Amino acid sequence: MTRTVPGPVADAGEGRWSPRLWGLLLVLAGNMLIDALEVSVAVVALPSIGTDLGLPLTSAQWAMTGFAAGFGALMLFGTRLVALLGRRRVYLVALLGFAAASLLSAFAQEPALLVATRLVKGFCAALTAPTGLAIIATAFPEGRARSRAVSVYTLFGAGGFTAGLLLSGWLSTYSWRLAFAFPAPVVLLLFAAALRLVPGGDGPPGGRPATPRHYGVGGAAALTGALLALVHGVTALPGHGWGDVRFLGSVAAAALLLAWFRALERAAPAPLLPLRLLRSGALIRSALGAACLNGSYLGLLFVLTYQTQTLAGWSPPMAAAALLPAAVPPALTALASGRLIARFGAPRLVAAGAASAFAGCLLQLRSGWPLDYTGRLLPTLLLVGLGFVLSFAALNVQATSGLAPADRGAGSGLYQTAVQLGAVLAVALVAALLAGAGGDGGPAARLAACRPALVLVAALGGLGVLTSLFGLAGPGAAGRTAAPRT
Repeated sequence: MTRTVPGPVADAGEGRWSPRLWGLLLVLAGNMLIDALEVSVAVVALPSIGTDLGLPLTSAQWAMTGFAAGFGALMLFGTRLVALLGRRRVYLVALLGFAAASLLSAFAQEPALLVATRLVKGFCAALTAPTGLAIIATAFPEGRARSRAVSVYTLFGAGGFTAGLLLSGWLSTYSWRLAFAFPAPVVLLLFAAALRLVPGGDGPPGGRPATPRHYGVGGAAALTGALLALVHGVTALPGHGWGDVRFLGSVAAAALLLAWFRALERAAPAPLLPLRLLRSGALIRSALGAACLNGSYLGLLFVLTYQTQTLAGWSPPMAAAALLPAAVPPALTALASGRLIARFGAPRLVAAGAASAFAGCLLQLRSGWPLDYTGRLLPTLLLVGLGFVLSFAALNVQATSGLAPADRGAGSGLYQTAVQLGAVLAVALVAALLAGAGGDGGPAARLAACRPALVLVAALGGLGVLTSLFGLAGPGAAGRTAAPRT
């Protein structure tokens, strides 16, 4: 598996690409699509998972947050593994791990196994998603060829969330387990193709790593443990309250693990998170803005899934189709994001997108029973989808545009970590609020009890707007932040 495969870079001219080069791009883009659909697959399947395994909302939500936690908490560690072990080796192993975890999750009878496999899949995605871009940068020369390749890769990633909604809505009518098992054979086919197509020879000169051989296992374990402890504490609130030892103990454990992470990072010869990155205002604003955007987005979809399937009794295909207006616009406009950034500048697009998503969340606060799809749900979903169209790519560009080239890899890792952590905490809090508001009343009363969760989602959206305003007022905000050439 670790043998060196000649790279196809010589075939990547400005003109026609060879079949081998197209094959490599389709493998990388196909894997990106699978990574992207993992979250949306879980969104629609959550009610079925809860019913089948007898889980309350606070436990079923781990099917979503487990993947995001593995992705976010281990992103920096995954970047270090790639740097030390090589892209090809890590990419291939991650594909096999993803396929195995998919099969295990589909057969899980216990919540612990389901959560563990979702964590593993998130970690594997943290290895393959950024590595795919790095392989493209090596195999395709700078210029038109690489830009076209990145465009295809981005398009597949943007379409993955939409594909996941449709796939889960269809397969969940038979069993949610089919939706979780589906990626396994696809990923195994990608692995077979990757064995022949993914280039090797990507290690540092002389076989020595470019950074000290420090993997940072302790720091990765501490950060992951802290996040899991915090989510566990949040989900304990509905049944036990703020003063319960399970909540207080989980929060204390999270604080101690974060302190341990900081101590390990300060003593490490090559920290996973260089502290100088935290002095970049643009990076921190972008990370916070993206965490609010992704958290409010997935938190809202969680609430709407609960309302449509659990309260209104919609079938999984109906619920999936209802959510499509929030997912289709980002996929359809993915290739135009660079032109938008070049014309209007990243700070302006970030602010406009945050305002649009916030407006959608506020609109949903006024919803009543019975559910009004055309008058309330549809406008909400369109506004939130527009928010992603305007600001998500701009946030990515803004995050690393001011960093030195040597810091952009770690800065991108920190940004992606924030994106996933926002989703983890938002979904856990929303699940806790929905579970705490449950009761024996009718659907109208239970719908009204969803208001605290929707207020939380709207508050996250409002925080995103405030963060974007700081970006508009910052130095150089009046100018345009162009998308960097790849």
